[in-house]
Amino acid sequence: MTAESAEILTGQPIAGVAQPIVLDEAHESYFQLVWRRFRRSRVSIIGGLMVLILVILAIFADFFSPTDISQIDLKSSFIPPQQVHFIDHEGNFHLRPFVYNYVYELDPKTFRAIWAEDTSKIYEIHFFVQGPEYKLLGLFPSRLHLYGVEEGGTVYLLGTDKLGRDLWGKACEAGRISLSMSLFGTIISILFGSILGIASGYYGGWIDNVLQRFTEFVAAFPNLPLWMALAALVPKTADSFTVFVGMACIFALLTWTTLAREVRGKVLSLRETDFIMAAKEMGASDARIIFRHLFPNTLSHVIVILTLTIPGVILAESFLSFLGIGITEPLISWGLMMRNTQDIQALGQNAWILTPIAFIVVAVLGFNFLGDGLRDAADPYAAK
Repeated sequence: MTAESAEILTGQPIAGVAQPIVLDEAHESYFQLVWRRFRRSRVSIIGGLMVLILVILAIFADFFSPTDISQIDLKSSFIPPQQVHFIDHEGNFHLRPFVYNYVYELDPKTFRAIWAEDTSKIYEIHFFVQGPEYKLLGLFPSRLHLYGVEEGGTVYLLGTDKLGRDLWGKACEAGRISLSMSLFGTIISILFGSILGIASGYYGGWIDNVLQRFTEFVAAFPNLPLWMALAALVPKTADSFTVFVGMACIFALLTWTTLAREVRGKVLSLRETDFIMAAKEMGASDARIIFRHLFPNTLSHVIVILTLTIPGVILAESFLSFLGIGITEPLISWGLMMRNTQDIQALGQNAWILTPIAFIVVAVLGFNFLGDGLRDAADPYAAK
């Protein structure tokens, strides 16, 4: 009787015989493997948090702004950022932060506007205060704001623009258009590029040749000049929704080619694999093979391209809006806010109007960090 037979009969392990390895952990799915690898990247987590913060600021812009973000007050135009203090001009420490109002003075020699702090009265900053009414999520009336000061005081953390509007609140509001338009345009690009890429790789032959020549033709156009030409065709008298959809479609027009090529290459490597051939032998339709088997296996590439395309669309929208052929009032975007910097004299005297650039930089870096982490995590079986 062998040792293995004795072990089977007795039910007890025999010394000197190698024991089988028992896996205690349950088998992880693909998405569990991707998540486990993604969360190991600190840079990717930071990028995701940056994007999440911008999204929250955009959705609840009215709540985070102490003033009415659409109110125009020409008397408060180009007020510099107010400093938050804990120690007053007499050297006394205050537990609650406070600000001083700015007073306007005119230099008698240069006739240049000078804003100086009025230290005669302090205005304490309170949190979760009642302020100007707005509609939360555009539906629910509310007067709750994150912070504010008593009546007669102001708190402009980033200063004001030429119309006297709080730059902090307007920059948060501008994220609604910049982020949603880039996401909407990228989704259109992803859908179009995925469909063409899968069809080209799966069917091959003359269909592949036609689709690839069309992709090369579109990719041959220089992006920015064509975007500028198409954006100039959007009627200036069109309503806000038409402008939004039109600009999103313009951005999607020239951003799908990279994804179409990558998806085609992935499908070419998958269409001859055993599970695809078995599906064909079992009589599965082309639609079932494409949507049930091929597209899910290209989803990792789609997600990565999605996060890496959004920054490019944000920069393109900012560039066009800065030139005056993109987003226009009453819509507001980060690029449109940068039009104030076209006046060199205003920029030289009021450097704080450049602060919307920080939101663009944070958005681009956040999506790039997030996309880099997703690109590494999309292949969890690769060498670590």
